[in-house]
Amino acid sequence: MSETVARPAQDVRADATGPGELRPVTVGPTGKGSATGESSGTGGARPGRWSRARADGAARTGLDPRAEAVGIELRDLRRSYGDVTALDGLSVTINPGELVALLGPSGCGKTTALRALAGFERPDSGQILVGGDDISAVPANRRDMGMVFQAYSLFPNLSALDNVAFGLRLRRVNPRARRQRATELLELVGLGHAGRRYPHELSGGQQQRVALARALAIEPRVLLLDEPLSALDAQVRASLRDEIRSLQTRLGITTLFVTHDQEEALSLADRVGVMRAGRLEQLAAPEVVYAWPATPFVAQFVGTVNRLPGRTVAGDLVEVLGQRLPAVQLGDAPASGTAAVDVEVLVRPEAVVVTARATGTAAGAVDPTPQDPTAATRPVPITTTGALGQVRQRTFRGAVTRLRVDLLGLTARGTAVGLDGEPASATIVADIATAQATGLHPGSDVLVTLADRPVLVSDPAAAH
Repeated sequence: MSETVARPAQDVRADATGPGELRPVTVGPTGKGSATGESSGTGGARPGRWSRARADGAARTGLDPRAEAVGIELRDLRRSYGDVTALDGLSVTINPGELVALLGPSGCGKTTALRALAGFERPDSGQILVGGDDISAVPANRRDMGMVFQAYSLFPNLSALDNVAFGLRLRRVNPRARRQRATELLELVGLGHAGRRYPHELSGGQQQRVALARALAIEPRVLLLDEPLSALDAQVRASLRDEIRSLQTRLGITTLFVTHDQEEALSLADRVGVMRAGRLEQLAAPEVVYAWPATPFVAQFVGTVNRLPGRTVAGDLVEVLGQRLPAVQLGDAPASGTAAVDVEVLVRPEAVVVTARATGTAAGAVDPTPQDPTAATRPVPITTTGALGQVRQRTFRGAVTRLRVDLLGLTARGTAVGLDGEPASATIVADIATAQATGLHPGSDVLVTLADRPVLVSDPAAAH
């Protein structure tokens, strides 16, 4: 089942065996649908793979629940709506038991990809494989998938327990078995005490937990999460995010998570896929996507990045802010060689070092004379050991304080075309330990340097 678990009754899809009748369908190892009826004990449902007994047994025996998980492969999916291309040859592979997050701006095609996998959208071309079987032509109700939506989509006239058991009722699981499984799942999501409550008696976070339990009740082979946390407040969102990750890891169910929230994607997923204009720009572990983006777009979209003008020098080095650092080419960056080439240097905020100029001026630094009224506009603030600047804004973020520093005269020494086609900003963003930010306030004169580590370089012309 898929959307049959998370939509109101009028949206339920099922095979009709007669007027008003539903024939429950399961998907076996071959991916083909087969009708099931009630049988002793389970009422036609598969054994409780993620029941409490299964989970407890796995903990005792060391059984890996991922051994029963399935892999997913989207092959060259294409989908257009008139002149609008939603998917442009999208190919994604998800390993058994893995949680992959698709991240990207609005309109990039991530939701279309999820709906195509669920069976709610029919791609114009391409293949969808689950467990090695092509399910491209299999109806949504036969794909054996559970889905959790941004809107909770709970039945207002049903209790939490009955909401969770709804999909089992459609599959004609006997009342005792479905009540037992629904109770176990509510306990699994921390709502064992709330089974008799109705949706309007639950908080937003609790309602989404019920929706998650309902999606898991049918024991789907694949779990689909369509921005399930976006309607929650920040604290509940962070808490439920951790719970979803813990539950998914415990159950070992293959999961596709769609979100526009970078923090959610980076903290929740085994791998993050960044999409743009219907294509996959990069699919890698969160730390790889953040630290070593494959394209200028990924570097700009994921996290915060400073864009500084630089110049390549011999030996795979780049000169930036008066320093020479190892350079890693990004995308279509110019190949290293003997000739100096203008490039754009991409630096994360945590790689920026800011020190008060009164105590932090390094040897060789040129400090403008305070009495000189033209000092602030001189095109000479970049020194052999860094750049002179002035703190414009300070934002407390707990253990880290974010500083925005104006680099005096940076653009006067030469412009660099940014990733958006505009000149690189003369403002740099730095994240430093709050304990080291004492004395650094708006208006403070500072020296800005970069940590001695490799930096990414991009072709200044590599804009959109």
